[in-house]
Amino acid sequence: MSAIDHPIPAVPAAVPARRASRQVRVGDVLVGGGAPVSVQTMTTSSTADVDATLQQIAEVTAAGCDIVRVAVPSQDDADALPAIAARSPIPVIADIHFQPRYIFQAIDAGCAAVRVNPGNIRKFDDQVGTIAKAAAAAGISIRIGVNAGSLDPRLLAKHGSASAEALVESALWEASLFEEHGFTDLKIAVKHHDPMTVVAANRLLAGRCDYPLHLGVTEAGPPLQGAIKSALAFGILLAGGIGDTIRVSLSGSPVEQVKAGNHILSSLGLRPRRLEIVSCPGCGRLQVDIHRLAQQVEAAFDGFPQPLRIAVMGCVVNGPGESREADLGVSCGNGKGQIYRHGQVIATVPEPEIVHTLLQEALRLAEETSPVQDSADR
Repeated sequence: MSAIDHPIPAVPAAVPARRASRQVRVGDVLVGGGAPVSVQTMTTSSTADVDATLQQIAEVTAAGCDIVRVAVPSQDDADALPAIAARSPIPVIADIHFQPRYIFQAIDAGCAAVRVNPGNIRKFDDQVGTIAKAAAAAGISIRIGVNAGSLDPRLLAKHGSASAEALVESALWEASLFEEHGFTDLKIAVKHHDPMTVVAANRLLAGRCDYPLHLGVTEAGPPLQGAIKSALAFGILLAGGIGDTIRVSLSGSPVEQVKAGNHILSSLGLRPRRLEIVSCPGCGRLQVDIHRLAQQVEAAFDGFPQPLRIAVMGCVVNGPGESREADLGVSCGNGKGQIYRHGQVIATVPEPEIVHTLLQEALRLAEETSPVQDSADR
């Protein structure tokens, strides 16, 4: 058996049925209509700095990003869009706030889509027809992005807060304005910092339209907190078939946002599994610094192309069993590590040689199995 066939569990048979939605195109990525759930992030560089932005796009692409968004708060940023859109390896969405003229510049620049936030674009409702005409002529989609922090003041006054109902009303109202002009290449996002409000809003929205939905917990927080809040909201929604594209909005590196998004999707059986490290939490039985060892293994295998499961265990209680259930594993004790390959002990090495030995065995496994396909399978 190959490393992938044994002993990795197959994708669960009960992958949730996806909500039926219309399909839109973001460059060469299909969203909704049964297409795979895509992972997005947003660059943190100044968009006007073309080289820095393209470097960051290259990094998130390597981490498994499907679609990238760039902020366009100034004229210099808008002027940089043609070069970025032309050279980016993945579709670029221009993120527009406040200045409607940047929408038209983004369309002319060749961006794959434009994100508009109706709540903070001046006199947005009066310009929808012109925007729809330009987007239709260019063959691009529009994302209506409604955020709790920038909700239309009229709806805040009506509902008293940025509730799920207020977010959905805003999104559907703006979608109806595009519909009046015959434009339906839309996807919708309703975001809030509270994960359960995100769940409620998207459930409500899913029942009232068939547009593809972008999931996000906005201002989710630092990496640990943000990942937990995002995983909670996305897990509930995706397990119920709701959601067509996601962004994990961590206060941190866009690469980490992409990695977190991929982990969420693969954990739900919605994306092929990537490299997985199983490691114990630690207890008084340990005879090794398991946290440091797990970090060293994670760093050594960063970007490894095969979707291996590697167990890094600190004692003889669960170590041998977990190591047997992985492609590769180590069970540590007394300054040494027993190295497992497909459930069989193949070596016992001193602690300083554990990481090197695991990596060498992983490379041997990689030679014996076909490489994982990249973006087509992501």
